[in-house]
Amino acid sequence: MPWIILVVAGLFEIGWAIGLKYTEGFTRLWPSVGTVAAMAISVGLLGIAMKSLPVGTAYAVWVGVGAVGTVVLGIVLFDEPLNLLRAISVLLIVAGLVGLKLATP
Repeated sequence: MPWIILVVAGLFEIGWAIGLKYTEGFTRLWPSVGTVAAMAISVGLLGIAMKSLPVGTAYAVWVGVGAVGTVVLGIVLFDEPLNLLRAISVLLIVAGLVGLKLATP
């Protein structure tokens, strides 16, 4: 269960990272409210997951899920470039996440 909570926390991290783009520097009310809510939920769930998981693993997976998801949504939503080096870099992050999962008792 802690791994599921951690992945959900990472999904909320993606939500607030993408939400930051829509807040336009926190000048738009509803995107700002949603972004701050996603931040609070994400960190709260991370804290819950850390009750059972090692701090280094939990934090790295949380950041990794957020980073990979944000890169993918940046490509889809904001037409950010996708090239071979970016794709390989994202795959390396995913490989690191899988490695941390496998190495955690």
